[in-house]
Amino acid sequence: MGSVHAYETKAGKKLYRIVYRRPDHKQTQERGFTRRRDAELRLAEVELGKAKGDYVNPADAREDVASIATAWLRAREHVMKPSSYQALKGSWETHVQPRWGARKVGSLKHSEVQDWVSELARNKAATTVLRAHGVLAAVLDVAVKDRRVSRNVARGVALPRKVPKPKPYLTHRQVQTLADASAHPTLVLFLAYTGLRWGEATGLRVKHVDALRRRVNVEENAVLVGGVIHIGTPKTHEARSVPYPEFLALPIAKLCEGKSRDELLFGDGLVHMRLPNSVRGWFAGAVNRVLELEAKAAADAKARGEEEPARMPRVTPHDLRHTAASLAISSGANVKAVQRMLGHASASMTLDTYADLFDDDLDGVAIALDQARRAAVVAEVLPRGRSGE
Repeated sequence: MGSVHAYETKAGKKLYRIVYRRPDHKQTQERGFTRRRDAELRLAEVELGKAKGDYVNPADAREDVASIATAWLRAREHVMKPSSYQALKGSWETHVQPRWGARKVGSLKHSEVQDWVSELARNKAATTVLRAHGVLAAVLDVAVKDRRVSRNVARGVALPRKVPKPKPYLTHRQVQTLADASAHPTLVLFLAYTGLRWGEATGLRVKHVDALRRRVNVEENAVLVGGVIHIGTPKTHEARSVPYPEFLALPIAKLCEGKSRDELLFGDGLVHMRLPNSVRGWFAGAVNRVLELEAKAAADAKARGEEEPARMPRVTPHDLRHTAASLAISSGANVKAVQRMLGHASASMTLDTYADLFDDDLDGVAIALDQARRAAVVAEVLPRGRSGE
């Protein structure tokens, strides 16, 4: 067992220290307790930690957060997709390191982390705050596992709620209008009717096209990270086969003409198409042209006293993925088929992402239950015929 001792500083102030043996049987001490009660509580905490096997050496808690984070990031660099790793690294460098990097891991307090999260939430989007907090919490998880601290003070803080933005869905007519106004009409139609991510579509090669079955085999993903295209597996690390409608068969066949099996389907066949600039790119230009035409049509309809036609929402290339889900569900596809088409990890993920598109299914359940009850009740109240009649 350890012991508590009083001592005086050079200034004549009375303080307390505790003396005990670590699990390796080496004697150590901790000084600077202003009250004997505090020293006794710390000694009790030490003895309990030794008994439970989770003792933390105060010297280990003096490691700074940045050194632990460096090793944590290094371990993830080669097991994560480049885009995901870049997001983590950027969050660490921008939001976490400036505040916590130089701090000793054992000095962090729960209240301090809560104040930091609340401060970030006042000026940053919930996604940014959640990612920054996740980085700090993950680094401190390492510190707990390394026995540098006994608990993770970043866990259990109040976090902002991430509110999903409304998803824009295009109709068949709007998709065609957008494609007609675009410099790459086949790519626009392909994205809107297959649901492939931009990197999955631009990573397709001629050999991935099965023209007989009208399917593409999604095996590669081309993602722009730090100005460089990185080629890897699809987001879920699993290849999948995705069908495309018959009306796309001829345009896709034309894209294959004159290209070898290993050349890229979209673009010149040699260089991956990059995601167009969100303001000045060809896709944004097509959206602007459609919106201008619709604004003129609406003004003409208003001048004639007619009802204004519905306008296309402003969309990005990724929004065409949402449109593909909407068009598939409205055509009668079940959630499992949509999951496979989109490459989601599970059907529950698809339901969570597109719950609003399945509202009609809930109405159908209510209607079916009502019809079943009516049929059962009618059968009960109908008089039975007499025997022999």
